Amino acid sequence: MLNFTYNIPTKIIFGKDELGRLPKEILLHGNRVLFLYGKNSIKKTGLHDKVVSLLNDKGIFFKELSGVKPNPDISSVREGIKIIKENNLDFILAVGGGSTIDCAKAVSAGVNYTGDPWDFLLGKAKVKNVLPIGSILTLAATGSEMNGGSVISNEKTQEKLAFGHPLLVPVFTFEDPTLTFSVSKYQTAAGATDIVSHLLEQYFSSHDDDGLPDRLTEAMMINVINYAKKAVLEPDNYEARANLMWTSSLALNNLVTYGKKHGDWASHGIEHEVSAIYDITHGAGLAILFPNVLKYYLDKDIAESLPLTKFLNLGKNVFGISNDDEKAAALKTIEKIRDFFDTLDMPSKLSDENVDDSKIDVMAKGAARKGTLGYYHMLEEKDIFEILKKSV
Repeated sequence: MLNFTYNIPTKIIFGKDELGRLPKEILLHGNRVLFLYGKNSIKKTGLHDKVVSLLNDKGIFFKELSGVKPNPDISSVREGIKIIKENNLDFILAVGGGSTIDCAKAVSAGVNYTGDPWDFLLGKAKVKNVLPIGSILTLAATGSEMNGGSVISNEKTQEKLAFGHPLLVPVFTFEDPTLTFSVSKYQTAAGATDIVSHLLEQYFSSHDDDGLPDRLTEAMMINVINYAKKAVLEPDNYEARANLMWTSSLALNNLVTYGKKHGDWASHGIEHEVSAIYDITHGAGLAILFPNVLKYYLDKDIAESLPLTKFLNLGKNVFGISNDDEKAAALKTIEKIRDFFDTLDMPSKLSDENVDDSKIDVMAKGAARKGTLGYYHMLEEKDIFEILKKSV
């Protein structure tokens, strides 16, 4: 294992009936709040009114920014920065799923920056002086509630890029599984797909067995597989919702990468190019692309006579696959991943999401903008083109 510094600073307040602690947690960091959320879901569930009441009861000044999209656009980031500056706000409260929290991080990074916040996504600006962020999670999916990463879209340029910094990790997150009871079957399934995809991205970091980090990853995958369908079929199943919510946080807070060099992230990079142009649901895009990326990796492993350690361990430890023929076992493992996505009624082809092959070259070029993509195997533009072509 490589050297590492264990540091996961977000305070998690987990469980039902804990939201009354919100004002106290905010006041540890600020008293003038940007209340950031999506469209109407938190108003329909009554969560909006509850947050407003809690803030008003303690005399905490706040301004609202609503309408953050599922693929948050840089326009919302700019608007949030404007509201903060005009009202001298000192804290950001993101209420919603990962998109809202990602938007809050970009706002936080950009408040004390003199240029345009899109510069952070382009790598032209460094995160320095930020505002603290707190969140109330309403969707188990991205893990943004416990890490410093952010993914932001630019509708004008049709780009979807990522950036991050340890300073952007939320200082606290409320995780009440009951707040996810109202999440639709489709979004619940897409969220579970995203969680498993995060784990797979970090699992395929090398061709070696990475010991404890991989065993933790396998356990989390088993947990999601066990509870995802239950959450879809029984929306108010507290145990299912609770297990998905907590796993979503642990899956992407660096825990499963401590001691490893990096994850792969090729599937995410390709999906970002697809959803930047076609605005499809992130989890749905990953369900389509991930098995095809893994099949491409397997073919390269076989062609280059590389060990199939990751595929074999995953198949044995997560799916119970035992086969003396290593290639057959590896192929079966990929099939099992696809089967899991299928049980959640996730799409298996880009055409299922009204994505055709007319912009495959554009998406492949965008995904390879830095030269190559991924680490398990470094994919060039031509490789990405082939994966997209097979995914249509």
